[in-house]
Amino acid sequence: MGEWYLEYEIQVNRPGLLGDISSLLGMLRVNIVTINGVDGGHRGMLLRTDNDDQIERFELIASTMDTIQVKKIREPKLRDILAVRHGRYIQRDADERKTFRFLRSDLGILVDFMAEIFKQEGHKLIGIRGMPRVGKTESVVAASVCASKKWIFLSSTMIKQTVRNTLMGDEFSEQNIFILDGIVTRRAEDERHMQLVREMMRMPSIKVVEHPDMFVQHSEYDIEDFDYIIELRTDPDQEITYDMMEKNHMMSDRGAMGGSGLFNF
Repeated sequence: MGEWYLEYEIQVNRPGLLGDISSLLGMLRVNIVTINGVDGGHRGMLLRTDNDDQIERFELIASTMDTIQVKKIREPKLRDILAVRHGRYIQRDADERKTFRFLRSDLGILVDFMAEIFKQEGHKLIGIRGMPRVGKTESVVAASVCASKKWIFLSSTMIKQTVRNTLMGDEFSEQNIFILDGIVTRRAEDERHMQLVREMMRMPSIKVVEHPDMFVQHSEYDIEDFDYIIELRTDPDQEITYDMMEKNHMMSDRGAMGGSGLFNF
């Protein structure tokens, strides 16, 4: 059964227009799975049909109608599915097409976006940029729960600064979500931790790296290796810088040397 995404713009908004379009799709034996308004006053639909030729017939008929203008009709992409669910498209960088931007007020959409990626099989490398306490780690954990996946921290500052150098039992599974903090890993002096990171990077699994720009410094990895880059801000004009984060991690390191703050296992 084929799945399609239809998006159209209303040219003449009259009563019964949606009913007419729904009836036309019904006569062509095309089922409407989901419908919602999306950005710019457009209407989006997720469709399902046993005969993809009927989609071409609908497109031909719609081209003769003066009440609507078809904008998109294609196999649904992840952004299309989320647009119908949430009523708008997630923001994408015009130049860096793999970079997606979210605000803290959009955490629900962000979690849904990552959960759909987490459900996919095989290797995916995801980077998350954002200042402290904006919701990066919490969003990854929530998305893991939504995708029914177990999450494993290789390095983190969520509660205390943590650096893993071994995994145990079912932790070493391709079905798990591996999370690491790029700043903590870059500063880690334990070669066993770096060896674990390299081993994890070779696995056909989902990897999430907070602060990917810091992670790729002085490493064999490059920012082009990432499949998705997510930027999370508290407001659209917030600048993501690393000076404050580096200072915070240096303070955590000093606290760890004093006997608190660092878990290394």
